[in-house]
Amino acid sequence: MPNAAQITLTGHVQGVGFRPFVYRLARQHQLTGFVQNRLGEVDILACGRAESLQQFQQDLIDQAPPLARPSVLRFEAVNSVTFDDFNIVASAGDANARVFVPADHFMCDDCRTELNDPADRRYRYPFINCTQCGPRYTLIMSLPYDRENTSMSSFALCAECRAEYENSLDRRFHAEPIACPACGPGLNFEKGGHSEYSDSDRELAAAVAELKSGRIVAVKGIGGYHLMCDARNELAVARLRLRKQRPDKPLAVMFPMTGDNGLGEVQKSARVDAKEVERLISPSRPIVLLQKRASTGLADGIAPGLGEIGVFLPYSPLHDLLLCDFGGPLVATSANISGEPVLTENDDVSSRLSHIADSYLHHDRPIVRPADDPVCRKIAGRIRPLRMGRGSAPCEIELPWRLQETVLAVGGHMKGSLALGWENRAVVSPHIGEMDNSRSFAVFEQLVDDLQALYGVHAKRIVSDAHSGYTTHRWARRYGLPFDTVFHHQAHASALAAELGGTEPWLMFTWDGVGLGEDGSLWGGEALYGAPGHWQRLASLRSFRLPGGSLAGREPWRSAAGMYWECGEDWGNCPDDGLAKAAWQAGMNSPVNSAVGRLFDAAAALILDLPVVSFEAAGPMFLESICKSTRAPISLPLTADDEGILRTDWAPLLPMLSDAALPASERAEIFHSSLASAILQQARAARSLHDVNRVGLTGGVFQNNVLASQAVGLLRQDGFEVHLPLRLPCNDAALSFGQIAEVAARDERENIDG
Repeated sequence: MPNAAQITLTGHVQGVGFRPFVYRLARQHQLTGFVQNRLGEVDILACGRAESLQQFQQDLIDQAPPLARPSVLRFEAVNSVTFDDFNIVASAGDANARVFVPADHFMCDDCRTELNDPADRRYRYPFINCTQCGPRYTLIMSLPYDRENTSMSSFALCAECRAEYENSLDRRFHAEPIACPACGPGLNFEKGGHSEYSDSDRELAAAVAELKSGRIVAVKGIGGYHLMCDARNELAVARLRLRKQRPDKPLAVMFPMTGDNGLGEVQKSARVDAKEVERLISPSRPIVLLQKRASTGLADGIAPGLGEIGVFLPYSPLHDLLLCDFGGPLVATSANISGEPVLTENDDVSSRLSHIADSYLHHDRPIVRPADDPVCRKIAGRIRPLRMGRGSAPCEIELPWRLQETVLAVGGHMKGSLALGWENRAVVSPHIGEMDNSRSFAVFEQLVDDLQALYGVHAKRIVSDAHSGYTTHRWARRYGLPFDTVFHHQAHASALAAELGGTEPWLMFTWDGVGLGEDGSLWGGEALYGAPGHWQRLASLRSFRLPGGSLAGREPWRSAAGMYWECGEDWGNCPDDGLAKAAWQAGMNSPVNSAVGRLFDAAAALILDLPVVSFEAAGPMFLESICKSTRAPISLPLTADDEGILRTDWAPLLPMLSDAALPASERAEIFHSSLASAILQQARAARSLHDVNRVGLTGGVFQNNVLASQAVGLLRQDGFEVHLPLRLPCNDAALSFGQIAEVAARDERENIDG
């Protein structure tokens, strides 16, 4: 009798062609039995010679499909059984959930070859895919991941597609989104009310003609719509900015793939190093911020005043066809109202964006949930995420602690995300948007339900930011579950500590805009000592009252004025008509803050004469972009306040920042180096007090590569071990994960102490 083994694998084995891979591997090793999907785990019963079984087990890991990340959960010898063949059996939906929801992926090279082969029956078909590529997260309605549980269920397979789907030797064996021109989704070009699904090539040609005429087209992709126009046409870009009311914020550009590595066109406009190349062509196909060349060939309005452009490659067959037919780069910015999630519904786009788009290129494959494009940037020598989205989320991170019950974390107010935690698992959603509009809130509530349904777990507890004014806080308090809060900067600190898996003491610099602190003031320039579940505020910046409160985010002059007034001085160029200062003196709408983000705003107002901006963080971005070298810092005093908190005093910076005799670039460089030096000074003080050597840099301020790189260099030269986030953004998108990490660590501490 042959030997037999029961093998259970877990990890990323959903939506990546894993069962067909197991089938082919078993046939290769002359094994019989079956493979079955059981809600995120894959069960295999294999029979054959002992040496074949042993090699089979090894090859399951070593030769796994590129998008899979399997691990063997169990391997057990079983009583000999007999099978005539090896088969894929129907998925089981009643197993204990160990679900890993697959992200959306780009079009693979094999499909791209077929797409461009006139002899292939899917030649120029905009929805070509196989087991190794195509949409996943945005079309899955429920698990297990089978066709009937996706938004492709309404497209009945034709005979040829059915044969491929059922052929174990075919690349599309059990490829759930499989389709072709005869049975799959189609395109629909709409302009002036005309709306008809017809020949995809004709519809695509109409959209390309619009783009070549300098018009704006809303194009439906995998996770939502883009607003697209000719990236080399100055008038088209200006028209898009005017209509979208986006005067300054940079626009992403999608380039056609040319050359050996696909980056021939990109390299004409931007400088690309090996790390950036690797990320650009990775399966998630993110937007990567790259240094502009002196002459980009693009419209000046793409990223005015900045030294970088956001670049990405076509990741779907539709985008690939569109870019190739157009013959050049296209602006591809999210089709949404500013701050909202990207739009996904055909009718919504036609009605809500009719004042922006001249025409629309729709398709009839439903998008189950939105996923915006991910964004990343090289910071301190590594490529790091700035926004999670299509292809990079949902993102799962293993916790160093085990949760006693399922926790839903709702994040903060800006750059919204959700996280779901259970056992030692935490899953973070894609970017949602700013939580002050009804559409973001609707998507937020959809994802609350979706995450729990997809992963087969139900929250027993909910956690939010401590700020009672946040929409997410108010919603969580009403949700009806036991409710916890985590302070903003503790969540930032715990997110980085948990991502790196360490529970040892940290010195965590949490520098950002503003977040509610434990003393009721607005923090944002903190150095916290400790570990998740037990953070102590060790150092900060000199605080000042912020005239106008939240208005300062879009009006940098307020931060500059507040700093001058705090020092008992008047700022000669202050645009205030006297009302703001009177309110500040009376303590009206002038909260105390210690935020580095507001320091950056003040510096931008003083150096660049930038009293008002069209988007938050514009001032710091423009300020960073004019830095060309490293300057000697101004020494900033560090003294303990009445409560023992070490405070760095920014006052010595004011004369330099206002000195018009110094070039703007020099002042910006001194400002950055002075803050980096202040970090080193605080770290040295912490080391002398607590013998701490492990330093983390997190919070939105550390998206600034000039500051982060200088701080990392100084700290490492002084013997510190330094870390920044790699898997999640350092901005508020990581708050939801940090909230879960913080409550998990607190609970473990309480259990130990109890």
